[in-house]
Amino acid sequence: MTIGDRVYLRPIHGKDIDGIFDSLQEEEGLYMTGTRKVFTKEEVQNAYERFNKDSTRHDFAICLVENDQMIGDLAINDIDWDNRKAMFRIALHNKDNYGKGYGTEAVKLAQKFTFEELKLNRLELQVYSHNPRGIRSYEKAGFKREGVLRQSLFMNGRYSDEIIMSILSGEYVKGKM
Repeated sequence: MTIGDRVYLRPIHGKDIDGIFDSLQEEEGLYMTGTRKVFTKEEVQNAYERFNKDSTRHDFAICLVENDQMIGDLAINDIDWDNRKAMFRIALHNKDNYGKGYGTEAVKLAQKFTFEELKLNRLELQVYSHNPRGIRSYEKAGFKREGVLRQSLFMNGRYSDEIIMSILSGEYVKGKM
């Protein structure tokens, strides 16, 4: 478990599947992540059972310190041990928790796990241009923009750019000082 001031990360348990499934029904969250597929609860359950056995990923529930309520989930995935890098994704499950700094704090905890526990050098993500709140959160957590895949997503009748961002171990260490 990785603990911050207001949120902490813990492994995902079977009881968390209902909350994850419910979050996959929320239209705004799906749009922010570019997700089109509608998942059944069984598909979500099966996916997390597979994820649990996958040595190239770590999935975490994001929980509030004050009451242990799960408010989101994140993953450090596609770990490439040879090149000491991984991908990252995060989702807050309810828009009532947007804009409160929970996501930024969870991202920083994920970085701590990535760089201090896993000893990786690079953490990378993709975010869509129609998600400025997410972009600001990633930048506050130290991620740098590296490139843009122009108009790579067509959703809700419009094109969005896919922005590639990353943070390196040395940048993480500098940001802690």
